[in-house]
Amino acid sequence: MKFTLLHPASFDLEPIAAALRSEPITVRAIRDSRELVVSGGDRTVFVLDPPSRPSFPEATLRSFVDSGGAIVALGAPGETDVPEELSPDLISAYVPQPYGTRHLLLALRAAYRHTAARAEAMRARQEAASRTKELEELTRIGMALATERDYNTLLDLILTQARQITGSDAGSLYVVETLEDESKRLRFKLSQNYSRPEIPLVEFTIPIDHSSIAGYVAATGEPLVIDDAYFIPPDVEYSFNRSVDEKYGYRTKSIMTIPMKDHKDQVIGVLQLINRKRDFHARLETPEDIEAQVIPYTRRNVELVSALAGQAAVSIENSQLYESIERLFEGFVRASVTAIEQRDPTTFGHSGRVAAMTVGLAEVVDRTSTGPYRDVKFSREDIRQIRYAGLLHDFGKVGVREQVLVKAKKLYPPDLALIKQRYAFIYRTIEKEFHRQRADYLERHGERGYREFLEQLRREQEKQLKELDDFMQLVIQSNEPTVLPEGSFEELLRYAERYYQDLEGKDQPYLTDDELRFLTIRKGSLDESERLEIESHVTHTYRFLMQIPWTKELRNIPEIAYGHHEKLDGSGYPRKVKGDQIPVQTRMMTISDIFDALTASDRPYKRAVPVPRALDIMAEEVKAGMLDPHLFELFVEAKVFERAAEEA
Repeated sequence: MKFTLLHPASFDLEPIAAALRSEPITVRAIRDSRELVVSGGDRTVFVLDPPSRPSFPEATLRSFVDSGGAIVALGAPGETDVPEELSPDLISAYVPQPYGTRHLLLALRAAYRHTAARAEAMRARQEAASRTKELEELTRIGMALATERDYNTLLDLILTQARQITGSDAGSLYVVETLEDESKRLRFKLSQNYSRPEIPLVEFTIPIDHSSIAGYVAATGEPLVIDDAYFIPPDVEYSFNRSVDEKYGYRTKSIMTIPMKDHKDQVIGVLQLINRKRDFHARLETPEDIEAQVIPYTRRNVELVSALAGQAAVSIENSQLYESIERLFEGFVRASVTAIEQRDPTTFGHSGRVAAMTVGLAEVVDRTSTGPYRDVKFSREDIRQIRYAGLLHDFGKVGVREQVLVKAKKLYPPDLALIKQRYAFIYRTIEKEFHRQRADYLERHGERGYREFLEQLRREQEKQLKELDDFMQLVIQSNEPTVLPEGSFEELLRYAERYYQDLEGKDQPYLTDDELRFLTIRKGSLDESERLEIESHVTHTYRFLMQIPWTKELRNIPEIAYGHHEKLDGSGYPRKVKGDQIPVQTRMMTISDIFDALTASDRPYKRAVPVPRALDIMAEEVKAGMLDPHLFELFVEAKVFERAAEEA
């Protein structure tokens, strides 16, 4: 270990220098304060004699000490301690007069020990600061990994962070796959290369054995560091494949491969880093770049990346678990939708189309930069929430009677069948009455005037049968539901006032009160009580969804689905809320739901309305203050309704 002894050029240290020649100390004279600062550093001692004090101000001495040097002050005649003009904290040793060679040597050795100790303390502080920074970086990386849910983004983040903390030019990430026969293999999942970004990612699999570097690490569960991949010892089992290097003109030199282990100490992946660089931002374009920049990985690199790999493994495991839970929940949602549609096959696909259109409209709103919704943004989790709300918005239909749920016409099929039987009975009664009256005439009057009587009787019968046929045709026509309120029922009411005699001779109306009530429904196929029962599905949906322990990101699903039949003017149901009381997600779903209800071709109680006509109908509801005009405008301009066709 070498030391340097400095002294002012005006002060003669030759006797001391002669005594120090047997030790590894270089003695050098300096002429001014600037030279002192430049010459300072670890294991450097400056001997300051009294005459030279004015030439070396305190600021210069402090800079020298701060750089790692030590000062030995020589006392002036009559001084017994460090003088006031010299700060005691700057002086490592003080030698009063008279001082001999032995006193100076003792002071110098004390100063050297002081500067060496201070240098060691500084290195320890720097090491501690470096370790603290590393820990802080690992903590930061760990937090970033813990909050990332998307699997592919997580893998990219892991590899990027590992490259940054080691200064690696390139890297790869492998994940362990378990096959159906429980055997395992490694899948090359991700690669990054700072100097050769054009190298494409082509996924492939390799066996977990000792033939490849990644396979060897996965099989042994131990880190592997290689200083030069082109000079691997011949007695090892693994080998390095140069094909990518040769194809793209790259040179892989230093390699560090680390296993990623889960909480059960099982290897779930392998992290491989390539070409640690002195300067992380340097590009390795030529062999000279490789020689100048690439350095081996250290034990500390192994420790850091192993710690990162442990965090990464936990994050990957959590991400896979999260994806598994998402798939499970997705299956539950799909099963729920299937349950709804099996009870009401006429609306098959409705929930999926509504969800797709609502998500599409949300994405349009998220991108818009003008209008009242320019500041509304939806995250990935918000979009998931909207989609699930759309898929489950009609789940409450499981609580509605099936005959009401699937009612296609105004009359239930048995009711229409009963009217048809009544029609047939009246028809036969008219025919019977025709033959009775003809026979009675013949019996009373014989052939006299029979032809004229029969002709009149036949005209009367034809008139009655035609009126009866008109009645049945009117019933069938009135039984058809309409999309919009329409219809005049005066003729139907007239028939309802007509009576016939049953088998017991009692007068019975052509139409009962209930039959007349159903047939005079002006819109759709449901009467008021049935409509209220159908409308109750919204409340059933809300109560069902409230039973699910949603995550924080999905907790608004019940509220979004609850209001999909509400209108801005308060005319909707079930709560008749209005305006801002209806969430924007729900307003979007309402538009999608109405559009699909109008245009769906699978509803037996109505024909599908063409898209232009459906939009016109919805535009009227916008004018009436029922639907959000700005959202509807975005819905039409972006042709969000085309999502329904894609989902079909």
